[in-house]
Amino acid sequence: MVTLADIQRARQRLSGLAHRTPLLSSQTLSAMAGAPVFLKAENLQRTGSFKVRGAANRIAHLSGAERRRGVIAASAGNHAQGVALAAQRAGTPCTIVMPRHASIAKVEATRGYGAQVVLAGDSYDEAQRHAGKLAEEKGLALVHPFDDPQVIAGQGTLALEVLDEAPDVRLIAVPVGGGGLIAGIAVAVKALAPRVRVVGVQAAAAPACVLSVRRGRAVAVRPGPTVADGIAVGRPGRLTLPLVRRYVDDMVTVDEEDITRAIILLMERCKQVVEGAGAVALAALLAGKAGRLDGPAVAVLSGGNIDSNVIARVVEHGLAHAGRYLVLHVALLDRPGQLARLLNVIAEAEGNVLDVSHVRRGLHLPIGQVEVQVTLETRGPDHVGQVLQRLDRAGYEAIGAPPEAAVPIRAFRVRTGSA
Repeated sequence: MVTLADIQRARQRLSGLAHRTPLLSSQTLSAMAGAPVFLKAENLQRTGSFKVRGAANRIAHLSGAERRRGVIAASAGNHAQGVALAAQRAGTPCTIVMPRHASIAKVEATRGYGAQVVLAGDSYDEAQRHAGKLAEEKGLALVHPFDDPQVIAGQGTLALEVLDEAPDVRLIAVPVGGGGLIAGIAVAVKALAPRVRVVGVQAAAAPACVLSVRRGRAVAVRPGPTVADGIAVGRPGRLTLPLVRRYVDDMVTVDEEDITRAIILLMERCKQVVEGAGAVALAALLAGKAGRLDGPAVAVLSGGNIDSNVIARVVEHGLAHAGRYLVLHVALLDRPGQLARLLNVIAEAEGNVLDVSHVRRGLHLPIGQVEVQVTLETRGPDHVGQVLQRLDRAGYEAIGAPPEAAVPIRAFRVRTGSA
């Protein structure tokens, strides 16, 4: 069992290693949520996530012999870098087992902290099994990402910082994967400020902890695709689940649109780059999923390690959901000036053209026609309607669109006689 005393001692051990990350305020987010909203910016933590807190506390408990032999962990992301940095600072040899498909950037970042990286398996579970095998063969200390009392206590130090800086906080929303972060936070909060509600947030595509709490037993799920892949855990921890059930007030889920909206708001309004898993807590506050806010609320931004290509997809998806992104497929007559005419109509409607693709050949195109794909940035749903009305008045006939496209797509052709 993890106690407040364990967390307070962990805080002393982490001094000089883990940053005391800022608690940021935002008038925009507060207005949207209907209550003061603060952001615990663990995306600004060393290695870009909260993981170094638990890893460093676990390694600090090793005996001299264990430190000389070294530590091992399995991870495809943030835990790998947290363990690697903590081991480097402790002067302990470190081996990290990562799935073979782990991104090159994350592999190189982990090596940059001095760890030996072993690529094994096609999934986290396979990498974890291989790490366990190596730990037994070589006598290495295994650092689990969440199901370890020292790791849980280390993560709980985050709550002490929040309560120091925001003593009047009424709710803390926390991302949940395996449950180590929220377990540590909840233990500390309920010991020091039991009036504060602690709400765990998972992606709807990976609700293992939510289901486990509701059913009163550990439930395994197969996570679906989600931008919050850092918390897409199939089963809560053996140690973390009892703590979550005892101390956490509520567990909720958020959908992909909520998450991408939160990521974009954090970039645009708060100038904070946050990964999908790190945005779910704010997503819950803004979507009203965390319950009624009767006072200041804190959203834990658990990490900021997001690939640039993922950011591009998130921005596109989020803008589309907000009605600020539109793709037009238009069948034009293959005559000079047709593309210029189309673009003039869009310009008159004040649509901002981002990209134009001109297809002159294709089995699906009738002879004498070409297809143009125009990607637009718009000001919102009302502006989208204005663009479509202007196209209709100019003689472009709507012919349908994919019903479940990732972004709003509209297909048109020139009406007979309007060219």
